[in-house]
Amino acid sequence: MGKEAYMKPITEVAAQLGLEPDQLELYGKWKAKLTEDVWASVSQRPDGKLILVTAMNPTPAGEGKTLTTIGLTQGLNRIGRKAAAALREPSLGPCMGMKGGATGSGKAQIVPAEDINLHFTGDIHAITSAHNLLAALIDNHIHQGNALRLDPARIVWKRALDMNDRPLRQIVIGIGDNNGTVREDGFLITTASEVMAVLCLAEDMADLRMRLGRIVVAYDMDKRPVTAGEFQAVDAMCALLKDAIHPNLVQTLEGDPVFVHGGPFANIAHGCSSIRATRHALKLADYVVTEAGFGADLGAEKFINIKCRLGGLNPSAAVIVATVRALKYNGGVPKQELLTENAEAIRSGFGNLRRHVENMRGFGVPVIVAINRFAADTEAELAQVADLCAELGVKAILSDAWERGGEGCRELAQEVAALADGSTEDTFQLLYPDNMPLAEKIETVVTRIYRGAGVKYRPAAKRALQELERLGVRDLPVCMAKTPYSFTDRPAVLGAPEQFTIEVQDIRWSAGAGFAVVLTGQVVTMPGLPAEPAAWRIRLDEAGHIEGLS
Repeated sequence: MGKEAYMKPITEVAAQLGLEPDQLELYGKWKAKLTEDVWASVSQRPDGKLILVTAMNPTPAGEGKTLTTIGLTQGLNRIGRKAAAALREPSLGPCMGMKGGATGSGKAQIVPAEDINLHFTGDIHAITSAHNLLAALIDNHIHQGNALRLDPARIVWKRALDMNDRPLRQIVIGIGDNNGTVREDGFLITTASEVMAVLCLAEDMADLRMRLGRIVVAYDMDKRPVTAGEFQAVDAMCALLKDAIHPNLVQTLEGDPVFVHGGPFANIAHGCSSIRATRHALKLADYVVTEAGFGADLGAEKFINIKCRLGGLNPSAAVIVATVRALKYNGGVPKQELLTENAEAIRSGFGNLRRHVENMRGFGVPVIVAINRFAADTEAELAQVADLCAELGVKAILSDAWERGGEGCRELAQEVAALADGSTEDTFQLLYPDNMPLAEKIETVVTRIYRGAGVKYRPAAKRALQELERLGVRDLPVCMAKTPYSFTDRPAVLGAPEQFTIEVQDIRWSAGAGFAVVLTGQVVTMPGLPAEPAAWRIRLDEAGHIEGLS
C-alpha cells in the first residue's frame, strides 16, 4: 500500500490551521502554496513558540536531524498542542549525490516524499532560471557594447545549476565566433545562489524586488560595484519568482502540517527555510518546529545571527540532536566499528556535544538534547549519554521517531513544550552587534563558537576586506562557509579541538541578501558527486513508482 493511502487531501491539512480552500493554490491533491491574502488575514495574531532543532557535527553515519524535527512536530500534536514544522526544500544535488532524499525516514517523514525531493512546486527551478537570466543579461550587455563599462575580469556573478557537477566550478565562456567575450566563469549550486538567499530572507514581493535590485554582479573600470538593477533585470526575475515566493504546505505521515520553503545550504549559505514560511507558521500554529542545516556551529549560528537578526525572530527553545554513533565517531571510532559498544569513545566524543550545548546557552536559548535511537544502541550506551548530559545540567530525552513516529516523541514533545512555555525573550541575544567591523565579527564566530585561536586571511580575502572597507560596507552579519564535519576548517579534525586557526580564502559581498559570505578552508560552492552517487540507487518501476529515493 502506497503512502498516499495514509495522506490527507492538503485542503484538510490546511483546515487544521484554519485555512480555507480558496487560500490555497493547489498543486494536485497533496501539495499547495499559500495565497498572498493569507498573511493579511493572520498578520495581527500573536506568534506561537519557535523551536529550533539543530545537532552536533554530522558524521557519515547520519544523525537524523530532519527525522527528529518531523517526529517532534508529530509528538507535539499527539499531546494536544497545535504544531507545525518549517523545513527547507531538498536540492537535487545532494538527493542524487551524497544524501539521497531529505524528507525524513521511517514513521517520521513528510509526504509526498518523491515530489518534495525532486521537482516539488518548481521553486528551485524558478530560482535557477532567475539567477541564469541575470547572468545572460550581463554577458549580453558586454556583447552589445558594454555601456556600463564593466570590467570582464571582475564579473562576480556566476551561473547556477541545481546539481552537483564538479567540472563546472571553473569554465571558459564565449569561445567561438560571435559568441560574446571570452572570459573565465563558473557555476555554483542553486542552493548557494544569492537569489536563493534573497528569496528566503524577503518579507514580501516588494522586499524581494528591492533585494534583487541591489545584488552586486560586477565592477566597472573605475572599481564601482554594478548591481542587478542597472541591467533592468529585476522585473523579469520577479516574474520568474512570482510563485516561488509563496510558502509550500505539505504534511507528515501522521497528517501534521509542514511548511517546506527555500533551501540554502548551511555550509555555503545560511541554511534556513524562508522567513515568510516561518512567520506564516508562527501565526497559524502555537508551536513551530524549524531546522537549521548541519551542526549547530553552522546552521544554528546562522539561524540566530542572520535569520533571527534580519527577521526579528526569537526562538523559545533549542533541541540538539545527538546519537550514540556520532559520539563514538567523534571519540575516534571508525565508521565500520560504530556498532560495537565503546563507553570510552562516548565519553571522549561527548566534548563535541558539550560545546554545542554551551554555544546555544550562550545565545540565551533554553536547550534540550534529543538522543535519536538506532537499533544497535545498547541500553548502557543510552544511559551513559543521558548521564553525561545530566552532568552538564541538560536533559537528554530518547527519541524513537523512526520506529514509532509521533508516539515515539511523546516524552520529547512534553519536555520541549514545557521548556518553550517557560522561556522569555529577555534572555535571547545575538553573538555580535550590527556595527562591529566585519573582521571582528569573523574573529568572534571563530573564537566564541568554534573555539579557535584566530583567523588567517589569504591574499584574496585581505583584498576583499579592504574593498568592503573602501565601499563602507560594515553593518552586515557574516555567513561562514565552512566544512560541516568539524569545528575547524579541516573535516578530519573531530571532537572539540581548541587553539586552531581558521583560514579565510575569500569574502563575497551578498548585498541583496544582506550579509558577507566568508569562504574558509577548502569549501566550494559547487559540490561534486561521491564515488557511489545516490543516483545509482534510484529507479522507476514498471508501475511508475520511484524507488531508492530516501
